[in-house]
Amino acid sequence: MPRRTTLILDDDVYEMLLRESIRRYGTSRALSRVANELLRRALKSVDDIVRLVYAERYVKVTAREFEEFRRRLSRELEER
Repeated sequence: MPRRTTLILDDDVYEMLLRESIRRYGTSRALSRVANELLRRALKSVDDIVRLVYAERYVKVTAREFEEFRRRLSRELEER
């Protein structure tokens, strides 16, 4: 069920939402729809990152092992 609320937007954010609403839907009246879509996508991204960071680890790697791996990978990529 949709909820009505009031948000105070900075001028630049409002203008971006307005332009995006017109670009996507041809009207400025879809501002809430665009804001919901963008917020939903942004929050899902944050949720995905948090889930990845706190996910159960299957391999234990020390900081030293990780640094050695990173250096080796970096060298291999530079050689390409």
